[in-house]
Amino acid sequence: MNRILCAFLILFVMQSCKKDDDIKMMYLAHTLPQTHPVHKGILEFQKALNAKSGGKIQIKIFPDGQLGSEREALELLQIGSVAVTKVSAATLSNFVPEYHILGIPYLFKDKQHQYDVLEGEVGKSILEKGSKFWLRGLCYYDAGSRSFYTSNKAIRKPEDLKGLKIRVMNNQMAINMVEALGGSPTPMAYGELYTAIQQGVVDGAENNPPSFVSSNHYEVSKYYTLDQHSSVPDVLLIGTKFWEKLTAEEKQWVQEAADESSQAEKVFWQNSVEESMATARKAGVEIIIPDKSLFQEQSKSVLEAFVKDHPEMSEIINKIKNQ
Repeated sequence: MNRILCAFLILFVMQSCKKDDDIKMMYLAHTLPQTHPVHKGILEFQKALNAKSGGKIQIKIFPDGQLGSEREALELLQIGSVAVTKVSAATLSNFVPEYHILGIPYLFKDKQHQYDVLEGEVGKSILEKGSKFWLRGLCYYDAGSRSFYTSNKAIRKPEDLKGLKIRVMNNQMAINMVEALGGSPTPMAYGELYTAIQQGVVDGAENNPPSFVSSNHYEVSKYYTLDQHSSVPDVLLIGTKFWEKLTAEEKQWVQEAADESSQAEKVFWQNSVEESMATARKAGVEIIIPDKSLFQEQSKSVLEAFVKDHPEMSEIINKIKNQ
């Protein structure tokens, strides 16, 4: 609550200091560090929008969680205190149910299939679903694929997860996936994870390569198994309260700038993955390339359970699988 009040104070002071009524200022909040490839994509969004609008629409970015967590940023977006935010689709699924679909294990055949889905009819329809919750999606950012890393025991096949305590996000899909593979899912705060692995409170965790390295978890994890069980994207969103104030031309500028930044971010992400993997190898981490089909087969129950609980989403899932 204190962070929300601080956010209001910051935004109120900045709004009071505006001098040019011809300029529309968009406040953009996110939780990532400024070295992150997604932040670099957001900078491209800022640059492109400034150019397209001739400076008539400007963006002030608040990175590093300055205005709160992802959930808090979404709440600020809903009430109109900020105009834009970037969050994980996993966080967004707590507000817009359709985003749960993007967390299903092995939903996408490969990276190109994921891009085709997200940039096509299905992806765009999911972005629009949030409008009734005052959260209009603009585009997706690549957030890579999540894989397992462990401190003392290598994971080469699903059976190797048996009995291992694996930190997961506090997300039911992630919990169900680890259970289906035979592990013991252990939700905990990300900031506590380094020490938890170091002290043996958990045996490992799962995340993408840039996060594995930027968090320094590679220092306390000997093995990284690239099973790539989920590919949950990040989402750039604009609050409908701000969106509805824009003219048709301004909306076009914003959407085009977002789409261009999405393409640029793919390159930033891939470069970051390559750099991160090189750092991990240099530090002595064993990189394991398993037979992903074994993990895919054993985690099928997660999809089956989801469809049973959410039959209304089966049509979207079938469109994705058949694309």
